[in-house]
Formats: sequence, C-alpha cells, structure tokens
Amino acid sequence: MSRKRARSSLDMAAVDLWKRELGAVTPRSFERTLGGSQDLVLRLQLFKKLEKHRGCVNTVSFNADGNILMSGSDDQRVILWDWMTGNAKLTFQSGHADNVFQAKFMPFTEDRSVVTCAADGQVRHVEISDGGRVETTLLAKHEARAHKLAIEPGSPHIFYSCGEDGLVQHFDLRTPTATELFKCYPHSKSYMPVVLYTIAIDPRKPNFFAVAGSNKYARLYDIRRYKLDGSSDFGQPTDCFCPPHLIRNSMVGITGLAFSEQSELLVSYNGENIYLFTGDMGSGPNPVRNSPLITDSDNEEIDISDDSSSKPMVVDRIRPQVYKGHRNYETVKGVNFFGPNCDYVTSGSDCGRIFIWKKKEGDLMRVMEADNYIVNCIESHPHNMVLASSGIDSDVKIWHPEANERAAFPVTVSRPMKRRPMHFLVNDDAFGFDLYTAATDEDYESDEDGGKDDSEEDESMDVYDEEDDEDSDSEDEEIEYEAYESCNSGESDQDVAIDDGREDDPPSDD
Repeated sequence: MSRKRARSSLDMAAVDLWKRELGAVTPRSFERTLGGSQDLVLRLQLFKKLEKHRGCVNTVSFNADGNILMSGSDDQRVILWDWMTGNAKLTFQSGHADNVFQAKFMPFTEDRSVVTCAADGQVRHVEISDGGRVETTLLAKHEARAHKLAIEPGSPHIFYSCGEDGLVQHFDLRTPTATELFKCYPHSKSYMPVVLYTIAIDPRKPNFFAVAGSNKYARLYDIRRYKLDGSSDFGQPTDCFCPPHLIRNSMVGITGLAFSEQSELLVSYNGENIYLFTGDMGSGPNPVRNSPLITDSDNEEIDISDDSSSKPMVVDRIRPQVYKGHRNYETVKGVNFFGPNCDYVTSGSDCGRIFIWKKKEGDLMRVMEADNYIVNCIESHPHNMVLASSGIDSDVKIWHPEANERAAFPVTVSRPMKRRPMHFLVNDDAFGFDLYTAATDEDYESDEDGGKDDSEEDESMDVYDEEDDEDSDSEDEEIEYEAYESCNSGESDQDVAIDDGREDDPPSDD
C-alpha cells in the first residue's frame, strides 16, 4: 500500500478555496486563514527603506487603516510615512528634549491625534491640523525616562504611560491632568519601585492592562478596581506571570509585553527567552506568599518559600510556550504578534536580525538580517502580512511577502552554551536598573579588528543561558537554535540564526 503524500500549504489553500466556493467557509474566515498562511511568512523580504531620521529609530506604529506608518527617533522628530511609496508625508519636532521612545495614533481621530513619550520623562499630545500644522502639549512628566504608552482600544481619549520611576499614569484627553494610578513595587516591604519598561492593554478585555520591567513578574491590573477617592488598594495586581524556573532568579527583567486577540500575554525577558502565557497560568496577586512550592509540567518541584517552617502548598503549573534563538541583552526590545490571527511571534535581536516563530509550536520559521547592530522594534501591519522594523540604524525597514521563491525552512542546529553576565546596570538617577543601552560603533569596530574570523568562531558562538540551575541536565546544557539549510553559502540572509559571538563590551548610553 502506497503512503499518502502529506498535504502542502498550497494543497490546504486549494481546499480552503474550494470550501469558500461551496459556502462552507465565510469570506472573513477565508481571508484571515489565507492572509496568515505560512507561505507568506516564507516569502517575506525587504520591500523598502524609509530614510530621513538622523538617529536610532525607537518606535514604529501603523495607523488603523494601515496606510500610514509613524516613527520616532533619537533626533527628537516624529515622521508620518506613506510606507508604500517611501515618502514622508509629515515631519515635525516632537517637543521632547530627549530621545523619542514611543509615538502612537489615537483611534478614530483621522490620524490627527498622536501621543508620545520620551527619555525626558514627558508624555505629550500632538494635534495635527489641516495643512500639516502641528501643536504639541505637555500632559504629564515622569521622574525618569518614559518608555511605553498603551492606548485603550476604540477610545480616542484614554491611554496609559509607564516610566523608570515605577509610576503608571492614566490619561483622558478630555481632562487637563493625568491620574497617577500607582507605583509598582516588587513586594509590599520594598521601598524601591520596579523600573517599568513596558505596558500593554488586553484588546479583548480593555479593562485589563499589564506592566513589567526590572523584575521577573509581568503584573496584570484591572482598572475597574481603581477608585477616584483613593480608598482602593489599586497598587495590588490581580495576577502575576512568570515561568516557574525563573521565580527564584533575581537577575532577569522584562523588556517587552504584548497581548494577542485571544488575550494571551507575550513576555520578552532580558537575557532569557520569550514566553506565552494564557490566563490560567498566573500565580495570583502575591505569588511569593501564595505559591511557595510549584510543580511544573515536568513534575519538577521548585521551592520559592523563604519560611522553611511553614508547610508548602503545591501548585500544578503548566509551563508557558517558549520561543528561543534570539538574544536580548543590550537594549529595551519589544515583542509582538504577527498575522491576522496572531499565529506568529516576532522579535528583534542583539545580532541585528528579525526572528519569527510559530505561536502554537514555538518553531522558528524565519531569521532576517534587518540592522547593522540591533533590532529593537517590530510592528505588525493591522490587516496584512507586512512588518516594519527599526533599531540602531537610522532608517525604518518594511518587509513584504513578495519574494518569488520561498525561503528555505529552518533546520535545527545545536551550539554549546556559554554563561553570560546580565547587563542590568545601576542607573545614575538611582531609580533602579538601566537597560536602555547599546554598544557604540567604536565598540563593534574594535571587536571586529581584534576578533577571530567568523568561520573560526562558528563552533563557539556565545548564546544566552536558558536557566541558572547549575544542576540542570544535559538537555538544558544545550539549547537548540535555528539556521537556514544553506547557512554555509556566505549569503547574508542565510547566516546562522543565533547571535554572532561578539564579546560583551561595556554598553554605552545611547
């Protein structure tokens, strides 16, 4: 008996088309299925470079229609692009006195209302009038750098900000002042707040938002618990998320958060991996007190209790999906979902590449050269399989699925692992840790001049450590990485899909 041939993605597309013609699949379902197909991911290639900034590009964001891309940079300017043609539609000074870290369109404002935050700690509102006239207004100020904003879905007025001072603020553009919700502390006895780098709102349940920074936990809050008279203990999260093996690790932090349309929470750790949590994987509002002993999916007990005299409570914990291969040490990197159904996960890396994984299986699908140094920002188009990326380079790159040939599917490559120190640096402002740093051109040039040839270093490439447990078995001592089948061809987009073996130069402020 002959074996049945496995169905290819082309076969599945033909079946879906047949079902649509018969009415068995709705047009919307067909569009979302075909629009997020694996074939399109494998055909992504560089479509256009948007070049006008004069410094690192720290933020990229599409409008709701997807026809305009907005970028912000170290040059303190914000640019609105027609990304299809590569033309800048509008360029203006943000009003900030330091690097622009994020710029976002407010919904249902015809792209005339924009909010920004920056390294000067300011949160500003930009109003764009007919003829391109721009007026910026200071809304509030953090006591340290403000990295991220979160826009309430469907609201032209409401958004949140977080900063390195640990403060989370709520804004309503209909009122003249911001509301200081709370300062995030690692626990009730701490006097130093968590340095916050990221904030995200659940698009399916917009009353929930998550924050994270120089601490291992992603904390989930419910804005409905906040009372204007201050009588509520709103600083207490409703839930916390952390992989079981990192619960006792005091050296890791979080640089990026993202919610999917299914309310899944994506968490990118500094010096570690990316993890996907569902709502049932939380540790509760006070995980250290409530879960002193945790059993993960491999039945390995992890004791996190400080009180050995108390009887531990055992909690059966399902491990979150993990995404490996990239490197996140040098800068504050974002993380994002990709595709109309959030079927893929994407992130930048210290090696200057874009990584794309399958969300469900965690398999690495694509690795694309995208920056001469570091890729920090990946933004997905709201409707199509298009990506925008930025980093240390002064341009924005657009990725479009128009390649004639599909990229070779990744194969598994194992590399010996090297331990690396974390890059948490004490900030001069004494607000906590400083993660927003990047190696300078001189650092890389000196490394290249004094280093060995890439081919000589191939078998000893430096990679991150998945766990700090010295007693981990041989499986933990080797992490699987992905490389294209033709990685020895010498082409830039076929290089080994892990970091490039650079030594850890002391990061310099960007």
